[in-house]
Amino acid sequence: MSEIIPIFRALLRSKAGALMLLIQIAITTAIVSNAAFIINDRIQYLNTETGYPEKEIFSFSISSFGEINDLSVMLEQTEETIRNIPGVINASLVNAVPVSGSGSASTFGSQPSSERGEEIRAAYFTGDEHILNTLGLSVFDGRNFEKNEVVVGTDRNAVAQVAIVSKAFIDQKFPEGNGLGQTIYFGNDPLKIVGVVEEMVGPWLKDNQAQNVVIMPIARADKQQKFIVRAEADQRAAVMRQIDDILLAEHNKRVIMFKRGMDEAKDNYNASDILMLRMLVVLIVVLVLVTALGIFGMTLFNINKRTKQIGTRRALGARKSAIVKYFLTENSIICISGMLIGSVAAVFLGNSLMTRFSIPALDINYILTTAVFVLVISLVSVIFPAIRAANIAPSIATRSI
Repeated sequence: MSEIIPIFRALLRSKAGALMLLIQIAITTAIVSNAAFIINDRIQYLNTETGYPEKEIFSFSISSFGEINDLSVMLEQTEETIRNIPGVINASLVNAVPVSGSGSASTFGSQPSSERGEEIRAAYFTGDEHILNTLGLSVFDGRNFEKNEVVVGTDRNAVAQVAIVSKAFIDQKFPEGNGLGQTIYFGNDPLKIVGVVEEMVGPWLKDNQAQNVVIMPIARADKQQKFIVRAEADQRAAVMRQIDDILLAEHNKRVIMFKRGMDEAKDNYNASDILMLRMLVVLIVVLVLVTALGIFGMTLFNINKRTKQIGTRRALGARKSAIVKYFLTENSIICISGMLIGSVAAVFLGNSLMTRFSIPALDINYILTTAVFVLVISLVSVIFPAIRAANIAPSIATRSI
């Protein structure tokens, strides 16, 4: 403790190098703590369960051409053809594909929208009575759609009368727990809630209300039509390979496009987040290495600069441990000062990121953990040069005499 003041004075006499290192440690503390927090937040997001057996499901779009007598009948036949392919569990027409980044959303209220009541935003899917099984879902409260409840046809003004919703939606809409059997409004159209699914997400995983989902029994026929198919996990690839030939044999004036597995669609949707994670990891590694090398280099520079001084101290009886302690103490003063400044900067940076990019507030534990990590790295970086300094022979001090 008695050496702190002399060490501090020595740093003030050659403050340029110490100041640069202090700033470097401060920047490392601020950036690494926020980067580590963002990495953890994104990893939790990427590992969020969607509720779907992603490796069993794939989707594709069909564009039909030519004269078609009854589009609804043809698409129902197509659905049945897909279900009869060996390895297929179920199939359904849909308006959008979950976790794909593309879909539809609306507000659902307890009153018609014309009456401006309280509304909750949710993604919505449309499909027939097979959609739940195709998505690998089941109701835990209530029931599935019945066939006579499915609105089939090309009329875009036709509306459903019932709906199945996610637990997250019904808990938010009816927190008192009596949502099953209640009526919600899609615009001015009433929908009776007949079933609740425990867990499912909409097309946008990054949405704050991604788990608010409403499914309506509508099999709307269109010449541009989406299908989802669920197959046995080990048969999915085989089904995907042969489905083009099977469907073109049924009707050759159609084009099958955008065929991909749900897990692939999810990976494509999350590609930017995965790239960001990799970049942040590289940034952390580079910053830590640069900081460690900076500390190592500055310590070596100080040793070369103070060789005779160290030799003199050794000649006057200073122990090797005292020399090592001197450099560790000097480094700790710089490091702790940098960490304090960096911790304040980390808070400001975290608040700025929260405001600009809508990420959660920085957890103070990440700052503390980063500070401890930086301190350990700095001590490890200085220990070997310090040991080298301690081994300087006392005769070095008398060579120029």
